[in-house]
Amino acid sequence: TLRAALFSGLFVGNPPRFTESSADSRLDSEEDCALSLAPGFHHGLLVSLPMPVEAIVDVEVRYAETDQMGVVHHSNYLVWFELARTRLCEGSGFHYSVVEERGYFLTVTGAELSYRTPARYGDHLQVRCHVDRLGSRAVRFAYEVRRGDQRVATGTTDHVWVDRETGRPARTPEFLREAFEGLAR
Repeated sequence: TLRAALFSGLFVGNPPRFTESSADSRLDSEEDCALSLAPGFHHGLLVSLPMPVEAIVDVEVRYAETDQMGVVHHSNYLVWFELARTRLCEGSGFHYSVVEERGYFLTVTGAELSYRTPARYGDHLQVRCHVDRLGSRAVRFAYEVRRGDQRVATGTTDHVWVDRETGRPARTPEFLREAFEGLAR
């Protein structure tokens, strides 16, 4: 059944859910506010963004994802982050494979993960992802893993656009600029 499927969010008939949330949109200063509300990119600086668009992926923990203690192994969270990030990018109108076909990679340059409480075999989790910061060459995605009302883990991944042909960092591809700005709203 669809309910027993591992990643139910990936099936046709269960489309991704995108929501706008004001959670975590508070800015630290008036300067942050001025920058975040200005359209476009800001001289390569990463900018805090208000009211993120969010992708949510449902995950049912498989036995193979747990360790001998029955707790989800830490490496699986990054895999789940990738699922949610890919779903978010699809929400922009571009599947990641299309981005690669058009000559770009979105290379992971860093990852941070904090565990709040263990997830276990059979748990039904939601992995949420939104664009946290957007720059001319860089993107930071933020994640939250929840089991119902309980926060299981949080994290971020940092990425830089890379030109596939040269292997060098590049500005956000022109064909994606508007789409990614839309994800950040």
